[in-house]
Amino acid sequence: MSNTSQRIRTRGSEAVAEALEALKTNSTLATLTLKYNSIGDKGAKALGEALKTNSTLATLDLAGNSFGSNGVQDLGEALKINSTLVTLNLQSNSIGDNGAQALGEALKTNSTLDTLDLISNSIWCKGLLAFSEALKTNSTLTTLDLESNLIPTKISKSTLATLDLTCNLIEDIGAQALGEALRTNSTLTTLYLAGNLIDRSGVQALADALKMNATLTTLDLQSNSTGDGGAQALAGALKINSTLTTLDLWRNSIRDSGAQTLAEALKTSATLTTLYLLDNSIGDIGVMALSGTQNEFITDHIGLNNLIGDNGAQTLSQALQINSTMTILDFKA
Repeated sequence: MSNTSQRIRTRGSEAVAEALEALKTNSTLATLTLKYNSIGDKGAKALGEALKTNSTLATLDLAGNSFGSNGVQDLGEALKINSTLVTLNLQSNSIGDNGAQALGEALKTNSTLDTLDLISNSIWCKGLLAFSEALKTNSTLTTLDLESNLIPTKISKSTLATLDLTCNLIEDIGAQALGEALRTNSTLTTLYLAGNLIDRSGVQALADALKMNATLTTLDLQSNSTGDGGAQALAGALKINSTLTTLDLWRNSIRDSGAQTLAEALKTSATLTTLYLLDNSIGDIGVMALSGTQNEFITDHIGLNNLIGDNGAQTLSQALQINSTMTILDFKA
C-alpha cells in the first residue's frame, strides 16, 4: 500500500490478513478502517501483535467486529507498547467490564491515545471505575465516548475534555456522582447527558456543581425530566457560573414557571449564548418572560416549542425589533 489512508472492505480472515500485511510492511500507513468485518477475538489478537511493532498507524477503526473481552485484552497489551496510535474506535462490540478494565490498565501507561470510542459495548460499573482510576494518571486522552452503555458515572481529575454519557440510564444517583466530580474537575468542557432519566434532584446536584466549576462550556440535558424545579436550580447556577455557553434543555417538561426563572437568570448571565428549550410546555407567559430579558449575551440561538399563542408571538415580535444579536430563533415542535 502506498497511501497513508486505506479502507479495507474485505471480511473476516481476509480483512485481518490484509491489515496485518499492511501493518508489517508499510512504512506510511496512518489510517486503517476495518469496521464491520466480523474479525472476532482471534483477529484482535493478531492486530494486537502487529500494533506492538507498528510505528506509523495513528487511526484504527474496529467498530462492529464482534470483539469480546479476550480480544480487547490483547489490544490493551498492545496499547501499553504502541507509541503512535491516537484514535481507536471500538464501538458496537461487546467488550464488557473485563475489556474496559484491560483498556483502563493500558491507559495508565499509554502516552499517545487521544480519542477512545466505546459506544454500545455493554460496559457497567467495574469498567467505568477502571477508566476513572486510569484517568487519574493518564495525560493524553481528551475524548472518551461511553454512549449507550448501562453505567452509573464517575469522573476524576484528568485531561479529559469531552465526556459523552448519552442514553446510559445513569439516573439521579449518577448525576449526583458527576456533580461531585465537577466541583473539582478542571479539564472537562463538554458533557453529554441526554436521555438518562435524570430528575430534579440529579439536576440540582449538577447545578450546585456549576456554581463552582470553571471549565464546562457545554451541558446537554435533553430528554430528561428537569421540570420547573430543575430549571429553577439551573437558573440559580447561571447567575453565578462564568463559563457555560450552551445549555440544552430540549424535552424536559419545563413549563411557564421554569421559563420565568431561567429568564431572570439570563438577565445577569454573562456567558450563555445558546439555550435550547424545544419541545417543552412553555406558553405565552414563559415566552413573554424570556423575551423580556433583553440579554445582550444570548447571541446565537434560543429554541422554543410551539405552545405559543398570539400574545406570546406579539411579545417576541416586539423584542426582535430591538434585539441586535439574535441569529437563530427556533420554534420547532
